[in-house]
Amino acid sequence: MTEPELVLEARRAELPGGLLVRRALPRRQRRMVGPFIFVDQMGPVAANPEKEFTVLPHPHIGLATLTYLFEGEGLHRDSLGSTQRLVPGEVNWMTAGSGVVHSERLRATSGRVFGMQIWVALPRDLEECAPSFEHYGTDAVATVQDGGVTLRIIAGSLFGARSAVRVASPLFYVEARLPAGAALAVPDEYPERAVFVVEGALAIGATNVDAGSIAVLPPGLAVPCRAREATRLLLLGGAPLEGPRHISWNFVSSSKERLARAADDWRHQRFPRIPGETAYIPLPQDGQEPVNYP
Repeated sequence: MTEPELVLEARRAELPGGLLVRRALPRRQRRMVGPFIFVDQMGPVAANPEKEFTVLPHPHIGLATLTYLFEGEGLHRDSLGSTQRLVPGEVNWMTAGSGVVHSERLRATSGRVFGMQIWVALPRDLEECAPSFEHYGTDAVATVQDGGVTLRIIAGSLFGARSAVRVASPLFYVEARLPAGAALAVPDEYPERAVFVVEGALAIGATNVDAGSIAVLPPGLAVPCRAREATRLLLLGGAPLEGPRHISWNFVSSSKERLARAADDWRHQRFPRIPGETAYIPLPQDGQEPVNYP
């Protein structure tokens, strides 16, 4: 019977402004799965439509952010001049490359804010690429129906379908909705794979994986999963990058020296600014526990 290599319960945190998150990656036991280096579930948080959760402007280097909502509405702004509304089923993909600054504002349009924020580490030859931002409508996300299971290929390719979202390395990122009792086999197309349970409960072999936990799958074989109740999953993974990646605050790089330079650039306001934004998140002080801002 096929079992997961590792099951980790996501750490819970509250960002300034009251947005609750579950952080599945990175963890001491597992830093990355394929190029995925940061996996945050935002909410679900109940709120009235007048309540806005604001993540103030902050910088990134060496990564791409992927934002995907299940419920609510977002507003992305960045130092490239982009201003983009985001609704459920759409995708925001921002490539930080050599450096970008962005802010996010979220609100509940039907009672809750609920979604995912992911960091995808860039290949070494793209870590210093020019920053860019791309928005994709719901038609960019491929949908596959398999019995009662609904699969939405948000980025990359899996199950014979491909998203139109432009990615920097071989990967897959898929939302799966399973009714109670339904089965799904995760193909062995990629060397590194994981399953994050957003809602519901899953069985992988004899191992129960509950909501808010990520299961890292063994390589080289299809892995059967069964929904113990109605369940929403995220399947993610891909090819590993050509070497380790380091994280410092909101920065990702293959070079620790580059991380130090990015921190110095933010401290001395050398990053570009967002038109119209006046309040920015400061660099954590020495000895202060850093908060990662999606």
